[in-house]
Amino acid sequence: MEKKNLRIVFMGTPEFAVGSLQRLVENGYNVVAVVTQPDKPVGRHASVLRPSPVKEYALAHGLPVLQPLKMKDEHFLDELRSYHADLQVVVAFRMLPEVVWAMPRFGTFNVHAALLPDYRGAAPINWAVINGETLTGVTTFFLDHDIDTGRIIAQRQFPIPDDADVEYVYDGLMQLGAQLCTHTVDLVLSTDGHAPSQPQQHSDAHHAAPKIFKETCAIDFSLPAKRIYDFVRGLSPVPGAWCLLTPRDANAPAQVLKIYKTAKTHESSVGVEVGTLKAENRRLLVATVDEWLEIVELQPAGKKRMAARDYLNGFQHPEDFLLK
Repeated sequence: MEKKNLRIVFMGTPEFAVGSLQRLVENGYNVVAVVTQPDKPVGRHASVLRPSPVKEYALAHGLPVLQPLKMKDEHFLDELRSYHADLQVVVAFRMLPEVVWAMPRFGTFNVHAALLPDYRGAAPINWAVINGETLTGVTTFFLDHDIDTGRIIAQRQFPIPDDADVEYVYDGLMQLGAQLCTHTVDLVLSTDGHAPSQPQQHSDAHHAAPKIFKETCAIDFSLPAKRIYDFVRGLSPVPGAWCLLTPRDANAPAQVLKIYKTAKTHESSVGVEVGTLKAENRRLLVATVDEWLEIVELQPAGKKRMAARDYLNGFQHPEDFLLK
């Protein structure tokens, strides 16, 4: 079978998935339909509906778009069947019921932004950086009943520099994932739908990558400086790590402070109260359990993201505050 004859239904929602869809379309693969999340209400009164990045790309390239509220809805299933897909490709979408992933004769494969079985879950890129990993990658695998546990088809590695934040890793894995996506489709084509795959090795030693919530992003300054450094870059720029700027005067209110970038100083802070702030040579430093950590970029409540040296222009007495 030639790639122009292989009928593909693509499923995805965020920008990360656009990289793979774009590569399929621009390289002449036969994407017959796209499934994505319903438009998201935005604005003060949630009165504006924002299409997903995948939907925007699909419509711009004349691809039919399906947006089911429920994946088991009979109308959606009938519509999906009408495209007679040979293969479904899933990138950053949602958990699929068996009636969907088992529909195509060649099955359904997923492009996951981690080296499975490590970092199964919704936020593998964030957690890899938060945990200080120096290597991650992408995996393609066939879907089965449990999330991120199917048979592995192919993997590619991606190094994480010590100063990289999530945006850097996200962009790199999006491009690498797109390459692995078409490579996997080619494997399916060249084997007449019988691409070789291997079962995943299950172990409690592997990291999880659960969904990240606001409370997940709170900084704990009682941790070592390296852990906090990795935590901040693992959440930067989105959703952003945060803490409370708390006056030592108990009568004054605390303020939320987002921190986007820090730098290691290797200067001991042992014996200093955790969360203590000080300004030194136009640098803003915070005491952790073992070392002073420089805050390089931040965002005060109600203001824009800025360099800490600019923030210090209007923050004259940092020693009067603690970060908690």
